[in-house]
Amino acid sequence: MKINFWNKLTPEEQNQRLLRKTQYNQSAMCKQVANIMAQVKTQGDDALFALTEQLDGVKLTSLMVSPEEWVQAESLVSDAEKEAIFQVVQRVKNHHQAQLPENWLFDSLDGIVCQRLARPIDRVGLYVPGGTAPLVSTVIMLAIPASVVGCKQRVLCTPPDKMGKINPAILVAAKTCGIHQVCKVGGAQAIAAMAYGTTTIPKVDKIFGPGNQWVTQAKMQCVQENIAGIDMPAGPSELLVIADHDANCDFVAADLLSQAEHDVCAQVLLLTPSLTLAKAVLAAITRQLKTLSRQAIITQALENSSIIMVDDILTAIALSNRYGPEHLSLQVENPEQYLPHITCAGTIFMGPWTPEALGDYATGANHVLPTAGFTHLMSGLTVQDFIKTIGVQQASAQGLLKIGPLAKQLAQMEALTAHENAIQCRLNACQRSLS
Repeated sequence: MKINFWNKLTPEEQNQRLLRKTQYNQSAMCKQVANIMAQVKTQGDDALFALTEQLDGVKLTSLMVSPEEWVQAESLVSDAEKEAIFQVVQRVKNHHQAQLPENWLFDSLDGIVCQRLARPIDRVGLYVPGGTAPLVSTVIMLAIPASVVGCKQRVLCTPPDKMGKINPAILVAAKTCGIHQVCKVGGAQAIAAMAYGTTTIPKVDKIFGPGNQWVTQAKMQCVQENIAGIDMPAGPSELLVIADHDANCDFVAADLLSQAEHDVCAQVLLLTPSLTLAKAVLAAITRQLKTLSRQAIITQALENSSIIMVDDILTAIALSNRYGPEHLSLQVENPEQYLPHITCAGTIFMGPWTPEALGDYATGANHVLPTAGFTHLMSGLTVQDFIKTIGVQQASAQGLLKIGPLAKQLAQMEALTAHENAIQCRLNACQRSLS
């Protein structure tokens, strides 16, 4: 992780410092994902067995977690772990219940009434990455809003370990959240299975959850082919820290390392006007890294990460808005004063006592957030993503007489005579009834 002086970089070098690693070699990966999607579409479960053996090195005998495995999982998770899961589930549930929308009605008091009715999406697929870490927290972040909203069918896919098992804590978390269908399949093939449906895995209407660039690309192809909706492109993790000269270098370093350990494609950035802080953070990273269990992953992620020297905090915020980070940490004096200037971020962590990792687990806010710059047009996961709304419109005879001529005029402007006729025939009937 090197220190770069922003004003000394060429425009091309500046672009390179803000370029995600996942933006390389997209073409080849797109073709490979398309092949996986086609294989699952045509071969169903057979493709899932074959791809799991080929890509994950696991030969499965069943795709669905068995009743025996659910029971065994309960015995392998300690009471303290179960209690932690339960407490976090309650916090996340309370947070998301507060987001539930109310049905909306507008009466213009001239014979026209419009309503908006909220309804849960019937069938949802939840994807929990496996890789090298059992993401128990992601189970909760996906399953709870789906449960709170009342989605009727909730299926969860997550990759098995080398023994063909699912981490027991993931199963306990799933059960606590009311999930009873868990499938042992990961990667692009899991997304394809939920999108198309197989004998074992039911087809869903919308797919949720983060993943690596393969998973993200598969989700994007689902949208392109119009076979399933998705929540957002949520790929490898990102953290951008803006820190001033008074920031705690150990805190900043710890936060950068916490996100770098997610994935070799993760990216972390530090923007600061203080060279003294930048050097202290580098030293703290070196010191803390020696104590961490995922040093190899972190080291690779840090190779794609940077410390960028800027003139002031407002310049740092301008660069952050340009980058559009998944996670933005403001470790500066009076961080609230900078909120009006921030236009693009998945979620913001304020001050020294709010590590990003706290949001990953226990604040109650959802940690599934857009990455790869999609914060320029998308928001983090909420209950709204699990809801569709239905409009209701009703006009009385008086209402039709009031606005029918307006609608008729617009129909004439668009030269849509059938539209005009649908309005005019009713106007004629209303006028006859009143005469």
